[in-house]
Formats: sequence, C-alpha cells, structure tokens
Amino acid sequence: MTTTKHTRMLILGSGPAGLSAAIYGARAGLAPLVVQGMQPGGQLTITTDVENYPGFREVIQGPWLMQEMQAQAEHVGAEMVWDQIVDVDLSRRPFRLTGDGGSVYTADTLIICTGAQAQWLGVDGEQHLSGKGVSACATCDGFFYRGKKVVVIGGGNTAVEEALYLTNHSSDVTLIHRRDSLRAEKILQERLFAHPHIKVLWNKRVERFVGGGDPEGLVGVDLVDTLTGEASHEPTEGAFVAIGHKPSTELFAGKLPLDNGYLVVEKGGSKTAIPGVFAAGDVADQVYRQAVTAAGMGCMAALDAERFLAETEFEAAQAAE
Repeated sequence: MTTTKHTRMLILGSGPAGLSAAIYGARAGLAPLVVQGMQPGGQLTITTDVENYPGFREVIQGPWLMQEMQAQAEHVGAEMVWDQIVDVDLSRRPFRLTGDGGSVYTADTLIICTGAQAQWLGVDGEQHLSGKGVSACATCDGFFYRGKKVVVIGGGNTAVEEALYLTNHSSDVTLIHRRDSLRAEKILQERLFAHPHIKVLWNKRVERFVGGGDPEGLVGVDLVDTLTGEASHEPTEGAFVAIGHKPSTELFAGKLPLDNGYLVVEKGGSKTAIPGVFAAGDVADQVYRQAVTAAGMGCMAALDAERFLAETEFEAAQAAE
C-alpha cells in the first residue's frame, strides 16, 4: 500500500548540509523530514580521522560526528526516513517526490543536500587502503602526512591544486598523470612546475595501491607506462586521488539548471531557479567541498526556506482577506 506523507520542509540527504538544515528547520518549528538516501551520514561516514571540524580539540571519527549531528537533529524535532528518492515533480507546490518503495512525500519546501562523490580509479588496493594512506581530499587529510612522501594522481585543476597544497606539509610531492600534458589552467601549471618540492611522472597509470606494515598502511603504488607498458613502483605513504567529483544530481537533470553537473544556486545563497527549492553542500559547491562549509550552507538553506514559507503564507493570508 502506497503511503503519502506531507511536510513543510523536506530535506534530501543526511550529511553535514542536510543535518544542519534539519537542526535549523526543527528549531524554527517546521518539523523537517529528512530522507537519508543511499549513504546516511554522507561521505564522513567513510572518513576515519577528522581534525578540521571546529569545536573538537582532539581528532574525532567521521561516523561518530555524523551520529552526533543526527542525534541533535532528532532531539530538536527532525524526523529521519530511510528511503531513496527515485522521482521528483517540481512543477507545482507542494512538490511531490517518490521513494524507491513507492512512498510519496509532498513538501512545501525542498532542500537538496544529496552531495557529491569523489571519483575513484577503481584499481586493486584503493578501497582497502582508503583511510590508511589513500584519500581523495588533501585539504581534509594532508596534515596527517606531514614530513612524509606523498603522491597525487590526476592532471586537472583539482590535482594541481592538491599537489601545491600538500607542499605545506611535505617536501616530497609527486604528481602522477597518465598523459604527457596537464589539463589544469596555465597559471596553476606554472606554479606547479616552478615548485622545488614537486616532481611530475608523465604517462604513468596507477595499476595498484600497495599496502604493508603493521598496522597496515600504504607503502607505494605500482605504475604502468601508458606508452611502453613498462612497470614501475613508486614508494609513498600517502596517495591522493584527484580525478574529480561527481555531484548526485541525476534526479534533477532537466528540472533544475546545472553547471558541470552541480546545482546552480544564487550567489551567496541557496535558492535555485524554482521558488521553494533550495540546495546546499557538495551538490551545489564546486570549490570548497568541506564538511564545515556544507554545514554552513545547510544552515543558509534552512533559513532561506523558513523565510520563503513566512512570505508565501503571509501573501496567502493577505489574498484571502
């Protein structure tokens, strides 16, 4: 039997953006409903050590942080639903969304916080050594490799920016790229090539991430030359995969404007092209993609949604008089 549930504020996604929006929405008395999606808690649930989230002197664990954020949201009145949305109708309000089990959700406002996923190479050892030397975020994890040899894999802006950033922590940074030229902006390339602590390995493809030691951690990457097929090994204690991110916006293609796959929001805010629909976090953030910025954007989206509801309800009351 199909069930239909209505809410004044529906939030898609339960990472830092979604849960922050839920906290602010609940405190405003809007009783938000959070559809958690395929990965409740977002990317932080697969992150171990977190050292850059404000308010914690010691290193904390990503899954624990998300558990606490969810508990806080529920404590102030948000409701969590374990479901995956498969269809959305934004053509009129209330908006209508359908879960994969047939449940229907209608909402006066919608906050999209479905996030983005780092793209991975899909080679041996990559997932096994994730959090043990393999990462997709130098800003998040670079500090843990202070004074160690690290490599960055990729050839675009993200890879070059990550390599340059890592020189704040390491004097031995290697960029590995499968071609003989970079796709990054020229000014970034100039900074990279001029940096004394960065070297580039051209025409190299990562074949395998190699673990070792006790406790086990990354000890190197096996490479294959893309021109000659020659195998080689590059010792390293940290590897950063920087081949891009893919925002989770498939549901909204053709329904909301996208830019490089990311939802377009007004500058400095969270409003999308459809009144009453807002977006926050990595699904709309092409630049920073940090937990703390996602949380801030979630707060903004909830406040924007609250104002939208107040304005529309006031206008409806005025029209009824």
